[in-house]
Amino acid sequence: MSSAMRYLEAARETLDYIECTQGEAIERASALCAEAIARGGLVHLFGSGHSRISVEEMFPRYGSFPGFHPIVELSLTYHHPVVGSNGQRQAMFLERVEGFGEVILSNFTFGPHDIFMVFSSGGTNAVGIDVALGARKRGMPVIAVTSVRHAEAVPARHSAGKKLHEVADLVIDNGAPPGDAMVKVPGLAEPVGPGSTIGSCAVVNAVKCRVAELLTEKGKPPIVLTSAYFIGEEEATRQIERCYEDYRRRTRRL
Repeated sequence: MSSAMRYLEAARETLDYIECTQGEAIERASALCAEAIARGGLVHLFGSGHSRISVEEMFPRYGSFPGFHPIVELSLTYHHPVVGSNGQRQAMFLERVEGFGEVILSNFTFGPHDIFMVFSSGGTNAVGIDVALGARKRGMPVIAVTSVRHAEAVPARHSAGKKLHEVADLVIDNGAPPGDAMVKVPGLAEPVGPGSTIGSCAVVNAVKCRVAELLTEKGKPPIVLTSAYFIGEEEATRQIERCYEDYRRRTRRL
């Protein structure tokens, strides 16, 4: 079997693991999110590094809806330069600086019905733990999406001596193995092909779908960003404007 096919096999195993073991956690997370959104609250989303992908997978993109508030800090997530100004070295350094998460949170006005989802596959960087601790200090429930197996295999970095899954109210395991990369290539010492994005984005969309279902059952169906493929160009344009205006209304207090 080629390395490409072995990656796809590992990806399927990751999804099977999530389906078989994380259903209850996904259901609980969805209920928390739906209740928050139905009551006029926001589900704040935070992730540094490549966990930004999970944040933006939730909103905004086709098939998503307002009620979720992405927090993407460019100093932690802008990977394209790699080196030089705004390079990876700086971003990786900042991820480990304690106190930076609290500085990020200080920019927002949170409401009584808000909750947080924090994405970090490794679960040990200071900024994600700080955001989770800061959210809980402000009275918000915290959902962590992380690799529990990786976190349990590595030492804590935060001065609190804890990892993300140990400070959250609810944990969803993204199924990624320790070290994340899933495929060993013959003759190559290091494995390749990370799996955390596969797992975390699957979790994101499972939660998103269930939240839409729960909101609709509550008589508060969301305004979904919808492709012209489903509703035509003109209606899709109008729907996008309705969605963005709903998002503006919900986030105006921030």
